This record gives sequence, structure tokens and C-alpha cells, in this order.
Amino acid sequence: MINFILNNKTISTDSPLGITLLDFIRKEEHLTGTKEGCREGDCGACTILIGDLIDNKVKYKSANSCLMPLGDVDGKHVVTIEGINQDELTPVQEALVDEGGTQCGFCTPGFVVSLTGYFLTHEAINPIEAIDSMNGNICRCTGYAGIKRAAIKSTSLFNGLKRISTEDLVNKKFLPDYFLEIPKRLIELQKLRDKSKSGNGLPDKRVLVSGGTDLYVQKWESLIDEDLFFISDVNELKGISIEDNRIKIGGATTVSEIENSPILQQYFPNLKNDLRLFGSIPIRNRATIGGNIVNASPIGDLTNILLALNSTLHLTNGKSKREIFLKDFYKGYKTLDKLEDEIIAAVSFRIPRENSFFNFEKVSKRTYLDIASVNSSMYLELSDGIIVEVHISAGGVAPIPLYLARTREFLLNKNISDEVISDAAEIATSEISPISDARGSAEYKTLLLRQLILAHFIKLFPELIDIGELV
Repeated sequence: MINFILNNKTISTDSPLGITLLDFIRKEEHLTGTKEGCREGDCGACTILIGDLIDNKVKYKSANSCLMPLGDVDGKHVVTIEGINQDELTPVQEALVDEGGTQCGFCTPGFVVSLTGYFLTHEAINPIEAIDSMNGNICRCTGYAGIKRAAIKSTSLFNGLKRISTEDLVNKKFLPDYFLEIPKRLIELQKLRDKSKSGNGLPDKRVLVSGGTDLYVQKWESLIDEDLFFISDVNELKGISIEDNRIKIGGATTVSEIENSPILQQYFPNLKNDLRLFGSIPIRNRATIGGNIVNASPIGDLTNILLALNSTLHLTNGKSKREIFLKDFYKGYKTLDKLEDEIIAAVSFRIPRENSFFNFEKVSKRTYLDIASVNSSMYLELSDGIIVEVHISAGGVAPIPLYLARTREFLLNKNISDEVISDAAEIATSEISPISDARGSAEYKTLLLRQLILAHFIKLFPELIDIGELV
């Protein structure tokens, strides 16, 4: 039995765990404001908010209901457009009308939910961030100028307030007043949850689901009647910490949690901007580091970054544990050094040393919300101008996420110079085996990788390089 709150209604259902939340909302509860568009997490018409009780406070995040299994909302608060609607238009809805931010209206509920979710999840309000909060929503007829103006107009209602609360949002009619009772109701609801879901062990003979952002694109129909176990329910697989001079990230940690981690921001100040290229906010809110690695996509951005940090995977089946370097994990296309009952419990890598440098590069047809044609990351340490440690990755140029071992060997103990960099780029292109596909020809991808290797050094060491000599 699944128990959760849908808007202001407590739901208890024995519907299959594997059906999508979108289908349950529309077909079982007949809440048709949540739209079915692409069913791939790209258009945002199905956007909902998920409220999770953490330390007796409700933390909300946006998600694509088309990619979210019903079983994963057990004990949580689900908010659709109907749960935001009131007798009169909310300030967000009114701003969209006043600024010409809607025409056919099909996409409008998703925009309203995303923007309202921004106010619900940010105590400090910023117009630019409010606009960015809708980056997972697509409008096919209105154009975005009016929608952006509506976001800015909505934020103006909080001018002078350094912090906003749920009470402020209720008082200003952004939210119905039932939101004030949700924390208390979720505390009671949590008592009904199956205690086995938070156990230390992993279940036998059940299909494991992490974020589902790719799994539910590929084969959601086949998962409807499966016996599912949700990795997100295992607290031991979450979180970011420092242990024994290493940064350790739980396998169920989401991209958004990585993006906003103070620990990672301290050591990788550009990582937040890098991960904005990963996908939309609703996707980043659900996608996990373990899922990204096991997916084994040759163009996975997070895997690409972790390869350049020479990361170690911590695998477990609930009974035994083992470790393996990420660079040794991929044996062939979608073939892993992983037993069927093993999962990625965590990923770890050494804390960057003093005088270290890191850079991530990605080329795709669209700058944002697109998969890479080619991506590459580099971690490098210098001592007296000499490269004493280096790791480089390349994506989109081989059947697996590629670690450039020969390029690393060449660069070790070298001074940075135009000649060394140029030679390194040539060695890198000799390590790859790209194929021509929808993202570009093999020749194009080879050229891209060469340019990205150069870009690492140009961005990190502009004072040591004559760009004219390299290009």
C-alpha cells in the first residue's frame, strides 16, 4: 500500500508501484491539469512538485511526473497545478496573463508549477534564478519574453524581504493555506511507511530503481508490474562527506545535491556551472550519481567528470563490499565489471591538492539541456611548473566513457608548453574510436576532442600558451 498526500488529499492506493505518477494523477485521480507531452522529461508539461519530510521540515523539488514511478512518492507530498489553484488567480498566474505569457495554455500549468516551486524552495529571491527555475519547461507558441517578464513581476512582490517562508507565500496567495498543515500531516503519514524500506540490506530479486530519468524513458511500460525497490529510500546511500582525505558521494545522491554541495563548491568552484549543462532542474533533481555511472552512456557528463578525478567505486550487494577504479569499470559497450546483485553504494576521490586544476568541456548541438557530441574533463597538479599528476577523460569518442591513459603518461613530468599541449592532443586523438551518428561524423568528433584538449590548457593556463601556435 502506498500512502501519500496529493495536493490536499491523503491517498492510500494499492496501484502498481511501477506506473508513472503522471498516469496515476490523470487517469486515477482525473487531475488533467498535469499534461502528457513528450513523456521523456524534455517538455515540462507534466511538471509537479515533490515535498519530502526532512528533519520535520518539508523540502520541495520539481520533477517530471512522466518519469517518476508511483511507488517513489510513498510518504511524500505531491503538488499538481490543481493543488496551487485558488478561487482567484495566484500572483504567478496573474503575472503570466498580464505579461502575455500564455496562448494555447498546454504548457502553462508546468510553468506555473515550476515558478511557484522556485518561491517554495528559495528563501532569498532573485529574478534571474526565478527565470532559470523554468528551464525544464518548453513553450511552443507563446515565446519566452512574456514568461520571463512574468517571473520578474512575481519576484517584485517580495522586494525588501531578505527571507520568505511558506507563511509569506500563503499570505500573498502564492499558495493555498493547506500548505501550512503539510509538515504535521507528513509526520503522521511517515508512521505508516513500510519499515523495511529504510533497512540496511538490499532486497533479493527485485528491480532496483534510482532516479529513473533514463530507465523510464526507455522501458516504463515493462516496469509497471515489476516488484520495484527504490534506492532513494535507502538513507545510507545518500550524502556527501569527507573521509580519510577523500570526498565520498553516496550512490543515491542526486545531481542537484552534488551541484549545491558546500563541500564540492569549496574544492570545485566551477562545478555548479558545469552541471547546469547536465539537464533541466527537474532532471537534476531526480538523476543520481550511481544511476549515471551504471547507465554507462559513452557521453555521460557526470561519469566524464568522475573519470578525470580518478574516482573509486564502492560496490555492495548488502552482504559484501568491494572497490574498483571507475576507469576499470567499463569493459565494453554497456558492459560493466559489476555482479547482477551489486549496486554502487558510493563514489570517492582524493581531495584536490594544493596547486591543482580542474576543467570540464562539452560540445553539444544546444548549449543547455542536450546530450554531448563530445565532452572531456581534466584534472592536473603542478609542482615547480612540472605536471606531477594528471587524469583526462573523453566522451562520445568510444563505446565506453574513456580514460585517456596514454595521454596521461605522455604529460607526466612535462612542462606546459605549446609543443607539449599540441602533442598531447594528437596522442588523445590516437586513443579514440569514434563513429558517425546523429551527433556528428567520426572526423568531426576527432577534431572536437583535439580542440577540447587544447581548451583545457587554454582555459587553465592562458599565460603559458600562445593560442596562435596551437590553432
